[in-house]
Amino acid sequence: MSTNEASTSGTHADAGLDGNTDDNRKKTATAVPFYKLFAFADSTDKILMIVGTLGASGNGLSLPLMTVLFGDLIDSFGQTQTKNVVSAVSKVALKFVYLALGCGVAAFLQVACWMITGERQAARIRSLYLRTILRQDVAFFDKETNTGEVIGRMSGDTVLIQDAMGEKVGKFIQLLATFVGGFVIAFIKGWLLTLVMLSSIPLLVISGGIMSHVLSKMASRGQNAYAKAAIVVEQTIGSIRTVASFTGEKQAVADYEKSLVEAYKSGVHEGWASGLGFGSVMFILFCSYALAIWFGGKMILEKGYTGGEVLNVIIAVLTGSMSLGQAAPCMTAFAAGQAAAFKMFETISRKPAIDAYDTRGKILEDIRGDIELRDVYFSYPARPNEQIFRGFCLFISSGTTAALVGQSGSGKSTVISLIERFYDPELGEVLIDGINLKEFQLKWIRSKIGLVSQEPVLFTASIKDNIAYGKDDATTEEIRMAAELANAAKFIDKLPQGLDTMVGEHGTQLSGGQKQRVAIAEQF
Repeated sequence: MSTNEASTSGTHADAGLDGNTDDNRKKTATAVPFYKLFAFADSTDKILMIVGTLGASGNGLSLPLMTVLFGDLIDSFGQTQTKNVVSAVSKVALKFVYLALGCGVAAFLQVACWMITGERQAARIRSLYLRTILRQDVAFFDKETNTGEVIGRMSGDTVLIQDAMGEKVGKFIQLLATFVGGFVIAFIKGWLLTLVMLSSIPLLVISGGIMSHVLSKMASRGQNAYAKAAIVVEQTIGSIRTVASFTGEKQAVADYEKSLVEAYKSGVHEGWASGLGFGSVMFILFCSYALAIWFGGKMILEKGYTGGEVLNVIIAVLTGSMSLGQAAPCMTAFAAGQAAAFKMFETISRKPAIDAYDTRGKILEDIRGDIELRDVYFSYPARPNEQIFRGFCLFISSGTTAALVGQSGSGKSTVISLIERFYDPELGEVLIDGINLKEFQLKWIRSKIGLVSQEPVLFTASIKDNIAYGKDDATTEEIRMAAELANAAKFIDKLPQGLDTMVGEHGTQLSGGQKQRVAIAEQF
């Protein structure tokens, strides 16, 4: 069967793509819950996260413990006679060494474990995302995504997800342990002074929460804007000859810069919001320190506090409070990762109507090849209001060479798409040897159909690799035989590198006829 419009279905798909893409951009930005970032962790990852959490907790507690040693050091200077100062200070210095050893081990476990598990889980998400993309039906690519968006999410969004569930988590746990440990020690050493300093905590929590919420929304908008810009780049580079023939380079750059405006504005707003939030946190912290120093002096005079105890409390609260301010980059990374994961996880969990990985269905020992379309009604998912077939019927008996002839848009290539089961008809049946196409195992029935379009698209690889794509573990002899059957061996032998000749991007180093013969050899 041959046709002069092998790209008709693609045209229908492309015509509706931009509209659907714009509709998707208009949807409200959404983020997944934080715990769902770890949905693809295995048992090894869980062990790494547990060990990393213990290491982060130990590393975080080292700073509050250090404040205790500083307090002891101040008291040693003030209460010890001059000749005993060296001995007292040496004991404190030895405690610092012990603390350093413990902190070093804890920091190693924290960083190593969280970085390793982050890399492992991100690699798993990339693999699952690609597998899910490849199992989707063609309608998914018509309506919900495109090449530029897929590449952008795999190269950019997975990095954000990895950042949000890797080292940044360990850092956040470390800062949380510092916060808790600092205030516990402060309460033990001087609860009254600590309560005075705690008066600023509600303001810190409120400002931090507002900042995290705002940054999450802004991060999602920025990612969508960059994905849209990536589409422009992908389409321009992928069609560089067309762009060059129309001298459209300046227009392509202008379109890309226009797409970046939204991303730029989102980034600027995110920067202002992050700076304002962080500045507010620091302002509140230092105001609380001023209050603590003044009240600490009163405690020394009225409650008998030592200078070391007052300093211990102030530094412990200062250390614990500072950890909140240092957690801002972690919260920003979490917000960006949650927003990036939403679309990817939504795609990973999607179940296609036509599943390329479905192993169920009939597998016949032999197939004759009778093709029938019986009372078929069909419209492309991207353009549901444009009916392509209304009660269409067609029968082609096995062994017949048939040509479909008609005006552009009449549905010639749509017939091919239905036979390949790229789409299912809305009503009616597509039959092979009298059996509904839906009853066959999809992989098996497609392996029995060879499709060579008018303008084949080859992979950026050698001629040998392109022909071998038609069969798993194809031998060199089989590849050579397929090339001879497709009448491609003659021009291949004339090439300097023969079968090892690279075809260029999408086969641009070969002529249209040569590409067709390579594609036919692939089908053989």
